[in-house]
Amino acid sequence: MSFDALRDTVRGRVLLPGDEGFDGAARPWNVTVVQPVAAVVEAADVADVAAVVTYAARAGVPVVAQPTGHGAAGGISEAILLRTGRLDGVEIDAQRRIAKVGAGANWGAVQAAAGARGLTGLAGSNPVVGVSGYTLGGGLSWFGRKYGWASNAVRAFDIIDATGAAARVTAENDPELFWALRGGGGDFAIVTGLEFELFPAPGLYGGRVMWPGTRTAEVFALFEEITASAPAELSVWFHRFQFPDAPPMVGLDAAYLGDPDAGRELLAALDAIGGAVTDTRGALAVADLGAITAEPTDPSPSLSRAELLTALDDAVVKTVLEGPVAPLVDIQIRHLGGALAETGPDGGACGPVAEPYLLYLLGLGLPHLADAVKGRRREIVDALGGSISGRKPYTFLTPEETAASAFDAGTLARLGELKRARDPRGVIRANYPVLG
Repeated sequence: MSFDALRDTVRGRVLLPGDEGFDGAARPWNVTVVQPVAAVVEAADVADVAAVVTYAARAGVPVVAQPTGHGAAGGISEAILLRTGRLDGVEIDAQRRIAKVGAGANWGAVQAAAGARGLTGLAGSNPVVGVSGYTLGGGLSWFGRKYGWASNAVRAFDIIDATGAAARVTAENDPELFWALRGGGGDFAIVTGLEFELFPAPGLYGGRVMWPGTRTAEVFALFEEITASAPAELSVWFHRFQFPDAPPMVGLDAAYLGDPDAGRELLAALDAIGGAVTDTRGALAVADLGAITAEPTDPSPSLSRAELLTALDDAVVKTVLEGPVAPLVDIQIRHLGGALAETGPDGGACGPVAEPYLLYLLGLGLPHLADAVKGRRREIVDALGGSISGRKPYTFLTPEETAASAFDAGTLARLGELKRARDPRGVIRANYPVLG
């Protein structure tokens, strides 16, 4: 069966290598990742998704679904890249506090719709990140300390399975697949839609404060103090920044879900550190959650690495505070804990995270910097030694890693068993396969 047959089957656009627009359609969000796929299909609707999977099953070609391309890992040269960005509907049932979204919806659209009704989803820091991929990987939200992983808020998935058949997956009708889809990645089915719980948003307070790098020790000490007693509604991140052609900076990002006056009081101690260069703290609309970090909303080259920290011990303090940031642009520590560390009776595959903090290292993936960035990442991680647990959230995996880094042996074996049972021919392929 030729790809011409696929063009005759779907309503959306089918692009092959050499076609005008192919390179752009195949490009992932992180442009350092190479995806020389066999074809790109931009699905017009759910029927197109089913047709692509049916075709792939007959032709023996794997399918990789990427609504936005966030989280791409490469290594899919023989695959059909399925873009589901046009499945971007968002419906809010305010009375039931439920969002129904298509696989192509992003968090900015969800937050705008939910916020208008006094509600919020468990969104992350960037409004253009797709809901489906983020949630399949667990989804670490600003509000995760209060409500846990975004994946555990899901109540139903609409899928196309490895045979091309449509199904609705819930805890009642398919508990094993429902468990796996909530944080185990996209290796088991193509998700075309999700229903998930929304949460009350009586107010939101947050922003970023930045100081000259000379205040790093003071800012970090305050970060330790705040996070030691922070309520679950408050999340705070520490940064050491080294932007190109700029002096070193240190900063704190914060989001408080609740009365802005209470959030302002919780973060009032930041005022004691003088010399702030910028301070964007204030009451925010739920739709403006992404303004806190103001991350890029266009594809860009990056090299990152995440590690879970067992404590802010002497090794962490020394490694994070001493030495240059460059050639990285950001050394970041996120406060975890709260509901993220709790073991719920109906939790998904990502499971609880006992580690209280997450280290995130970010550099530009430009050719002339790549080796130096990788070297600095490795240097920092090696210096931390036993202060890192070795496990990391699925949603933070990088192309150098595999799904085995995200799960304990029992969970990985359970996911692998499900993959073999539901997709024995490997028709559906996640960015990070559980059997890879």
